Amino acid sequence: MENECGSAEHCNLIPPLCGDTLISDAQFSIFHFEREGFDGHCSFHCTLCYALYQKHRPVSDAAGTGLLDLRHVPHLLGNPVTALDGSTKNLYVQGAAIILGLAAFIALSLIDLENLGDLWKIFVIGNILLQFLLFTPLGTEVNGQRAWLNLGVTSLQPGELGKLIFIFTIAAHMTEIQDHITEWRGLVSVGLHTLVMMGAVVLSSGDTGMAIQYLMIAVIMLFSAGLPLKWLGIAAGVGIASVPILWNYVLKDYQKTRILVLFDPSIDVEQSRQATYGKIAIGSGQFTGQGWTNGTMTQMQYVPENQTDYIFSVAGEELGFLGCVFLLFLYFILVYRGLMIAKDCKDSFGMMLATGVVSMWAFQILVNVGMTCGIMPVTGIPLPFMSYGVSALTTNMMGLGLLLSIYMRQ
Repeated sequence: MENECGSAEHCNLIPPLCGDTLISDAQFSIFHFEREGFDGHCSFHCTLCYALYQKHRPVSDAAGTGLLDLRHVPHLLGNPVTALDGSTKNLYVQGAAIILGLAAFIALSLIDLENLGDLWKIFVIGNILLQFLLFTPLGTEVNGQRAWLNLGVTSLQPGELGKLIFIFTIAAHMTEIQDHITEWRGLVSVGLHTLVMMGAVVLSSGDTGMAIQYLMIAVIMLFSAGLPLKWLGIAAGVGIASVPILWNYVLKDYQKTRILVLFDPSIDVEQSRQATYGKIAIGSGQFTGQGWTNGTMTQMQYVPENQTDYIFSVAGEELGFLGCVFLLFLYFILVYRGLMIAKDCKDSFGMMLATGVVSMWAFQILVNVGMTCGIMPVTGIPLPFMSYGVSALTTNMMGLGLLLSIYMRQ
């Protein structure tokens, strides 16, 4: 019988952190760990359990059998912050975000942004200034990153709101140069527009994950505007050729680590622990889930940032496979309907605007779910309409408003 990590050959602990199991030396593959060393075949979790066992071997039962009671292991992992801490404040803040988002949704659905298209250069300047507000006293650091504006009752992430402004400006820009958008001068013009905004985001907040979102939105919108697919091959070649430069001169050490731990969790124990706990939470939900608010790993906060980055882990643990499939199906409907609105649009500006909004959602869904499942690096990209946060939810609701505005004017 396999253990939870699927490697009975190397670790016979079934299951880790079960809360009612007693384990001894014989139940850890002592020969494998102590004489052969960890070779990567086992998951990180059994390595963690073994390390805990070695560190806390004096813990024993009254009979002095030398067994480690796994009911103590959650405490050995550290005191978790229960889901009740701060939940009331989060509820109020998210409720306010929903109200704000609905107001923005209604307002944008009533506005014909095509009438503002000629002013796109002014909006670009405004977007840059919005990002540079992080240099003012309003800028505040959260989790080691100065990417939020402190507004007192809540915080605002300029990069999130800036995405929607960028979609509007790049759509208007492409519409203005649509006669030569597939030529070099058109591509250079759009490229400079994109790089300027990416530079503003990275310079002000250091958030490369956010900057990559801007890049992917622009690329998808370019192809929707009629850029030949041959350029995709050229872009891929340039991207591959630039990997050594990016790795040696652009990426920071923590960013490299996030990539490397995908292939070797032992490189950074803390980084791999986050990803592993997220995957364990998803797997522990099995087919139907543990029930609403009954997820052990997520409710006890062993999964980091489970209200934002790892919200999909909460869905996996509490709603199970069925819940995850249903959630992904809803996202499919959202993206599909957005693409149909873009396809049926009678003007190029509306088509590219709708494509930009849909590409923003699609990229976030792909990266967030992939990150949670351990097939993509940790980037801090939220899951649309699910992750906690005023900026993210308001931006997504505004995106819905834009799609509705386009649909109503067809």
